[in-house]
This record gives sequence, structure tokens and C-alpha cells, in this order.
Amino acid sequence: IPMITRTTEEMLKIVPRSYREAALALGIPQWKTTLRIVLRTGLGGVITGIMLAVARAAGETAPLLFTALNNRFWNLSFDQPMASLTVFIYNYGVSPYDDWIAQAWAGALVLITLILVLSVAVRFATRSAFRGGDA
Repeated sequence: IPMITRTTEEMLKIVPRSYREAALALGIPQWKTTLRIVLRTGLGGVITGIMLAVARAAGETAPLLFTALNNRFWNLSFDQPMASLTVFIYNYGVSPYDDWIAQAWAGALVLITLILVLSVAVRFATRSAFRGGDA
């Protein structure tokens, strides 16, 4: 969250002050100026910052091996150990069984596919935001 906050703050600072001043000079309220002009102009950078934070969190999977505790079953409670794909890949990847190793490779493929889909979605969202379209 601190990385997202910092990136969002920097992207909103990059928006030219003249945009804000022009909107306020036309009589547009401050809140509408912020929502319609400042956020739309900086949206591409904000989405990119969110994507970088998600990629960083996905890349830091080693701490999950120690902190998530792991659970083999689906759990919706945040105060209990929960299953994670990275722990699954690790546990099955170091096993002596060929079937489990194949499942670990399949888990790695799923993880890479999720990151690829997320990257492509962010690319399309930022491209339309930079063109001036609604994202």
C-alpha cells in the first residue's frame, strides 16, 4: 500500500497546475476538477503504480513460505492459515513424486499466466487512459 500511495501522489503531482487553474477559472468546483481532470490525466500512471505494486508483491513470494503457514484446504478466514500458490509450487516441486512435480510445473504455469493476463489488462487500461478515453 505505501508503494501505491507514493506512486499515486507522484502521478497526481505531475498533472500540470495550469489544468487545475483553467478548470477553476471556468467555475468548475474543486471536487469535480479533481475527479474529472486531475484523476483522468494521471490515471495511466496510477494504474501503472498499482501494477508495479502487485508485481512486486507477486515477486516477493519467499516470505509467504514463512508467514502464510499454509493450509491444504480452501479457507475464507484471514486469521487462519491459508493456501497459496507459491507454497503449493514449493511443496510439490521438492517432492520425490513425478506427478507432484508435474503439478508444481502446472502451478507455475498458472502463476505466470495470471501475471501475463494482469499485465496485458493494465497495458490496455493505461493505453486508453493516455489516449484520453475512459478507463
